[in-house]
Amino acid sequence: MNWDEMKGKWKQMTGSAKERWGKLTDDDLTSIDGQREQLVGKIQEKYGIAKAEAEKEVDEWSSKV
Repeated sequence: MNWDEMKGKWKQMTGSAKERWGKLTDDDLTSIDGQREQLVGKIQEKYGIAKAEAEKEVDEWSSKV
């Protein structure tokens, strides 16, 4: 699914995102609002990983949903 579609369906996607990244709160997911870069940034922040790794995780997740 491309990011334009993800943004349009973000409310439906938050459950899947929360399953994948349990450290993300409902407030985090609401503030991300389907923005890929914000999602990557929150994952970096919450999990203490490099941007490249966070981007890889987001890309893998988005290709499966």
